[in-house]
Amino acid sequence: MSRCILWPRYTRRSVKSTLEPLEGNKVKLFVAVDETEFDRDIDSAFRKIAKEVRLPGFRAGKAPRKVLEARIGIAAAREQALRDGVPNYLAQAVREHDVDLIATPEVEITGGEETGPVGFNATCEIRPEVTVPGYGGLRVELPAVTAADTDVDEAVNTELRRQGTLADVDRPIVTGDQVTMDLQGLRDGVPVIGLNTEDWLYEVGKGWVAAGFDDQLIGSTAGDELVFSLVPNGNEEPADFEVKISRVQEMVLPELDDAWVDENIGEYDTVAGWRSALHDRLSEVKLNQARGQVIERVTSALAELVDIEAPESMVQGDLQQRVQNTVQQFQSQGIGLDQWLSATGQDPAQFVESLRVQSLKAVKVDLALRAVAAAEGFEVTEDDLENEYERIGIQVRQKTAQVRKAYERNDAVSELTAQLRKSKALDHLLHTVEMVDPDGTAIDNDTILGHDHSDHDHDHDDHDHDEHDHGHDEHTHAEHDHADHDHTH
Repeated sequence: MSRCILWPRYTRRSVKSTLEPLEGNKVKLFVAVDETEFDRDIDSAFRKIAKEVRLPGFRAGKAPRKVLEARIGIAAAREQALRDGVPNYLAQAVREHDVDLIATPEVEITGGEETGPVGFNATCEIRPEVTVPGYGGLRVELPAVTAADTDVDEAVNTELRRQGTLADVDRPIVTGDQVTMDLQGLRDGVPVIGLNTEDWLYEVGKGWVAAGFDDQLIGSTAGDELVFSLVPNGNEEPADFEVKISRVQEMVLPELDDAWVDENIGEYDTVAGWRSALHDRLSEVKLNQARGQVIERVTSALAELVDIEAPESMVQGDLQQRVQNTVQQFQSQGIGLDQWLSATGQDPAQFVESLRVQSLKAVKVDLALRAVAAAEGFEVTEDDLENEYERIGIQVRQKTAQVRKAYERNDAVSELTAQLRKSKALDHLLHTVEMVDPDGTAIDNDTILGHDHSDHDHDHDDHDHDEHDHGHDEHTHAEHDHADHDHTH
């Protein structure tokens, strides 16, 4: 989700800092470090330089500061000290003022580059705080969770057709007939690939060839020869079709009765019993479909309540991670990105833009879930964190204590806390949002959530995302990256 910046670890130092709010979700930190304090960084810099400079009479890395300073001067060490020390001082100021960064700060050194106390300021872009009035009255539409009689009729008919027989008919073609034909498609007299075949058996009404193709067949009879022009499916230019109809057949279905069911449908011996089982099976499928869509529908509805533009830095951070994850997924499947782009007819810019839509939504979902958590007063306890460390440890096969230390070492506990608060907010919404089917009939939330709904926030990707991009799908933690580097939620 938003970019979580992991600062280098540092020992606590006496650093003075002040904060000034700016317009546009920005603040400026002013940091001052006295000369004595900064001299420790210079000492560290000289120790680092000593490992790279060889002086007669001293082993590598053992030359004392005074000797190095006399030989190479202090400028190089001071420059190194600034590179190493400023991020540590800035990290302390960020933590002291509880600055919720969403991008790497812009740092300007204002003093101490050559001599004297060190001073710098940092312009920081912070996560905007939004409100989402109306979240308590969210209403989402889900697929029906119970099979209708028409669904059962269609399933029954599919099985009957599978065991039906074809019979020749001497009448005009109607929708549903099976027609045997010779098909030729030409463009400027040249055969069009995929549109030239003989003795092809085709069910009228499928719409497989071109818009209007089936209409040309309806009303014709065996022996007719048809000539017409249409735009083939998947094409932009019309083609000239020549069709010779050699045979027309209709599907004769077996008579549906208890005897037929008993003989052909496994464990069922009556029509009523078979239809009841189909109803239950189809209802289970529909329920699972609704469950698979509920988080996406809820977060989409929630995102629409955010009336500010998604901060570009957050969008770019999320987008960068999405692109990286997608490329890695392709690679794990043995597919190169270039190969996939060629197969889908996209260029890299189109590929990235398609993911950007998801990132825009993900950023708004992040802001909205934080707003709901704040409005509802959700807090994360030490037990919550400990349980999450334990869960992550099981996932990555590490002890709970190791996971905890990794988060603490990377200064990532606050971001993990924020993610858990978002999970609580989403769980709250899943329990309170009004759910209806396409007819407007209410769906019981507990029916959708089931007995294991509390685990949704750990059951992602994720979704993708698409839904990699909803609140829980974004719940990707530092447990996957215990090394000291930036990671994106």
